[in-house]
Amino acid sequence: MSKTVKALLTACALAAAAGAAIAQEQVVNLYSARHYSTDEALYTGFTKATGIKINRVDADDAGILARLKAEGAASPADVILLVDAARLYRGEMDGLFQPIRSKVLEDAIPTNLRSLPAADGGISWFGLSTRARLIVFNKVKVQKSDVDTYEELADPKNKGKLCIRSGSHPYNLSLFGAVTEHLGEQKAEAWLKGMVANLARAPKGGDTDQIKAVAAGECDIAVTNSYYLARLMRSTKPEDVAVVNKVGVVFPNQQSWGTHMNIAGGAVARHAKNQANAVKFLEYLASPEAQNYFANGNNEWPAVKGLNIDNPALKAMTQGQPFKSETIPISAVGANITKVQQILDRVGFQ
Repeated sequence: MSKTVKALLTACALAAAAGAAIAQEQVVNLYSARHYSTDEALYTGFTKATGIKINRVDADDAGILARLKAEGAASPADVILLVDAARLYRGEMDGLFQPIRSKVLEDAIPTNLRSLPAADGGISWFGLSTRARLIVFNKVKVQKSDVDTYEELADPKNKGKLCIRSGSHPYNLSLFGAVTEHLGEQKAEAWLKGMVANLARAPKGGDTDQIKAVAAGECDIAVTNSYYLARLMRSTKPEDVAVVNKVGVVFPNQQSWGTHMNIAGGAVARHAKNQANAVKFLEYLASPEAQNYFANGNNEWPAVKGLNIDNPALKAMTQGQPFKSETIPISAVGANITKVQQILDRVGFQ
């Protein structure tokens, strides 16, 4: 055999070996709206457990959905993580997700925290963690019994007392979508009109700003996601401790339909090139290890039921007792959002 032929055979063998190595490299491409530094432990844990490398792109929910639409079939995305039920529903309606069948996920995630099944039984998205939409109040000026339901946010007795972020923010849209599901459109419109009448100031800022405004006396009641309050409760900064000491917290509607729970969740992208790895990643996020990261890292409640969590703020918030959460399908909340946006325009809720 000539040296030239040997060299060619060697080169071919090396090329084949390199190709095999590339083919064996396991990856999953993630588009994530979860901007929480504590999630790094999740990604590291998944790679350690499976050997699958995560390539991550971070953006907000709206940015991710817009990017998926623009990229179309050329999108490299395999997994999508979003932090709001309405946005997950919108992604499903826009055909950006791929319905999947996973016994692991279907056994772990309650039916009301995932999309309705597709024609083939596949699920387009799964809730992976939950956060309660709470009412906080000035403990000196307000009686807890005056703010223990969402409906009372619109009661004339609370005129001039309410702080809230923009009505068009996804967290509020989801709350309003849930209340619309419970009350019906006509009563929900009257409720939102009453909330506008009760505002202490024009809506502005984020949820933490609303809590601080109550403590500062700018308003007496406010609405917040539970994990924002939990962050303040776990802080050792004197100014945060002072805020927490001035506010009380209510899990609304314990005597009726229960407290509204929004979700952070995940889906497999419509054009996923690494579909099997994408499913593995979502299944990992439903594991006890990952669910505890959600609870202890970002102060969210696990979507998987029956897990014991050891988060001091969440325990203090509920005084160690279980609370009643609403059980309507979270997909119904998303379905109400267009209707809610029209109501907000009619009642002048900024």
